[in-house]
Amino acid sequence: METILSIENLNKRFGPIHAVKNVSIEIQKGNVYGILGPNGSGKSTTLGIVLNVVNKTSGDYRWFGGTMQTHEALKKVGAIIERPNFYPYMTARENLELVCKIKSIPYTKVQEKLELVGLLDRENSKFRTFSLGMKQRLAIASALLNDPEILILDEPTNGLDPQGIHQIRDIIKLIASQGTTILLASHLLDEVEKVCSHVLILRKGEVLYSGSVNAMTSNEGFFELQSDDNHQLMTLLSANEAIDKISEENGKVFAYLKNPLESKELNRFLFEKGIILNHLVKRKHSLEEQFLELTNQPKSKK
Repeated sequence: METILSIENLNKRFGPIHAVKNVSIEIQKGNVYGILGPNGSGKSTTLGIVLNVVNKTSGDYRWFGGTMQTHEALKKVGAIIERPNFYPYMTARENLELVCKIKSIPYTKVQEKLELVGLLDRENSKFRTFSLGMKQRLAIASALLNDPEILILDEPTNGLDPQGIHQIRDIIKLIASQGTTILLASHLLDEVEKVCSHVLILRKGEVLYSGSVNAMTSNEGFFELQSDDNHQLMTLLSANEAIDKISEENGKVFAYLKNPLESKELNRFLFEKGIILNHLVKRKHSLEEQFLELTNQPKSKK
């Protein structure tokens, strides 16, 4: 698979603050990557370095296998790392046409990208009349005008209402489905879980996890079970080598796995021991639980 961006042992210091510590990741074509972490974890700094707006302290990064200089490679990159900045008294179309003029992009791209982000019906509305969500969608359209191979987004849904968040996430999924690689930074677990295929988790500049979202959420699974004799059920579960620990709450038994175990295998094991289950569901730990465990943060009450 083609590698779009390689980051190796990247470091950035701001005086005594070590903002990015030995960060490494490979961004491969066609995937959606999330850099996830609380505020101050080094997400935006990492993106700033690879976009050549922040100087690295040490380490290396290479675009497209190192076959071209950074300034040339960035012509194949679309990025939004700050709030949308357009002329307020110009229309959506006029603002995008100005970008096309500056970057020598055909004006025909304007209609295509406005349609992609759902703003074609507002092409003649002035930018100052747009909601924050519409401004963000116009910024995405602008970043896509040159048909980039990778789109980089820094906190793309920050400050948006639920409808705006939903619209931006749908657009990201649509762009990804058309083959564009996406790299986004976010502090929102829900965002990464819903739109990303891969995740890099940072805390205070350090990598805590790097890999697929599915692999992370399936590392530890658990069963939710119930029978007419939960006491005997718990005794039998404790004898199963695949099960790490057991708890009971509100009449249900929770069995946490340390090794892979399928539902049908567990059901057969218990049936052969004389236990007939009334309830059996296999669940994954959510990305939120994994993230909070890694970053040692208390889970917020909802």
